[in-house]
Amino acid sequence: MSVAPRQTRANVIPCLRYRDAPAAIEWLCSTFGFAQHLVVPGEGNTIAHAQLSFGNGMIMLGSASNVDSEYAKFIKQPGDIGGAQTQTVYVVVDDADAVYNRVLDARAPIVMDIKDEDYGGRGFTCRDLEGHIWSFGTYDPFA
Repeated sequence: MSVAPRQTRANVIPCLRYRDAPAAIEWLCSTFGFAQHLVVPGEGNTIAHAQLSFGNGMIMLGSASNVDSEYAKFIKQPGDIGGAQTQTVYVVVDDADAVYNRVLDARAPIVMDIKDEDYGGRGFTCRDLEGHIWSFGTYDPFA
């Protein structure tokens, strides 16, 4: 039996957790250009669940403060493990230089400077306000 994807806007949705999820939502929207699709507040200025959209893609996130949840036992924050990551997010954009300049304006750390790639496209990699690694580029693997 084969696995068939559901016919929906996005079939893969990265999920992240933030210590200060309200601040992260604001930062991700103002710096990276995400839009709030759904934000469910939790107790004590936390976020129980949020969905941020970007084109036909989406990320989901929530507050890392709920360490007793079943899901939390699988997640570590970058600051807890020396800034290391086991996965990152790549975002396809029309103008990598424009996003790069917004990221510089927000003083986000650039971990791989903007460049033209041998396989096509132009992009860069940075950290967000809590150390998660993001890559932005014009390379479209479907084109």
